[in-house]
Amino acid sequence: MQDLDSIVLIQGGSLKTWSYASTAVDRVQVVLTTEGRPLDADVELWQGPDNTPCKMRVYSEDGSTRPFNCVIETPRGPNTVAIRNIGQIEFPLGAEITANDTEEPIADFRATSMTVQGGALRTYPFDPSVESVEITLKTDGRPLNSRIELLQGPNNNKQVIELYTEDGLDRPFFCILETMGSGNVVRVVNTAPVEFPLTASVQPHIIDDTISGTEAVIGGDSGW
Repeated sequence: MQDLDSIVLIQGGSLKTWSYASTAVDRVQVVLTTEGRPLDADVELWQGPDNTPCKMRVYSEDGSTRPFNCVIETPRGPNTVAIRNIGQIEFPLGAEITANDTEEPIADFRATSMTVQGGALRTYPFDPSVESVEITLKTDGRPLNSRIELLQGPNNNKQVIELYTEDGLDRPFFCILETMGSGNVVRVVNTAPVEFPLTASVQPHIIDDTISGTEAVIGGDSGW
């Protein structure tokens, strides 16, 4: 549950920034939500003049049921997190930024990761009992360019993240996607050239053991 007092409202077309001058801030967690409307935003990490070591474009069909939740590495301060709502003025979003006290992957990255070559993609289907999945992307120190898609049905994008990181070893990417319902597939596309492979781990984060895979699904939602 989010703390309502810490949520900052960002109107459509406007920009908000959070600055951290202390070098003790190693990572920040960014959570973006809406009241059920689409979510469309740019998230950037600024470090010094004209230096953007990490940036991403975020889209969600419904920012209430599928919020954007990621952890951004911020070594060597000072750092500034900038969030721009690029949606229309009718679509405000709520942003909550947490420093250091962030969520961490549950799965062992070395045991669950696999290589995605430049220009290639991998898909990860999930059972209806999986309520959320965790995604960790890294490289061997080279730039990281990728697109993460959450699909529910053929080419039906529920959530899309276009990511760039200047160093995938120093600044790995970690996010949590909500995957309620059935037919959820996570697709990871390495949009970089073939010389820039990445290593990806996509694993269940929360599993509801009370949901049976043999039960009928009404209206595409397993919550009935």
